[in-house]
Amino acid sequence: MGTFVVTSNDTLTLNGHVFIDQPFGDVTKITFPNALINMKTGKNGNSVLAGNASGFNADLELKVLRGSPDDQFMQGLVITPQGNFPATELLAGTFSKQLGDGKGNFKFDVYNLAGGFVSKVPDGKENVDGDTEQGTVSYMVKFANAGRAIQ
Repeated sequence: MGTFVVTSNDTLTLNGHVFIDQPFGDVTKITFPNALINMKTGKNGNSVLAGNASGFNADLELKVLRGSPDDQFMQGLVITPQGNFPATELLAGTFSKQLGDGKGNFKFDVYNLAGGFVSKVPDGKENVDGDTEQGTVSYMVKFANAGRAIQ
């Protein structure tokens, strides 16, 4: 008999703000761009393995409805560092994915995020052919430290 994963009811929270104005498709995507360990093999098969602290850096791509309270919250974070960058409050939060087994039992797949900042101004566009993406906005956020736990 197979194993089932039933998933829904995911929650993203950054600096106490719970995101609810997310549209369609991939609305929260967390990636880890760097390896946890680097390895180099040389002469006679000798190898050096070294821990890579940047392996815990994470990128968050967040899609929200354009003009929504979530968009306004994130846009406020884009302009904040321009005044006094060293005084900028970094982002911290969690992404929690609920996982069921089809038998009424569930767990949480939790990503803890710390030391974050919006890394670029979001793009915009106009489309006259009915492209629904024009009603959304994507934010790129980088975190200095992130981890995953199944609870």
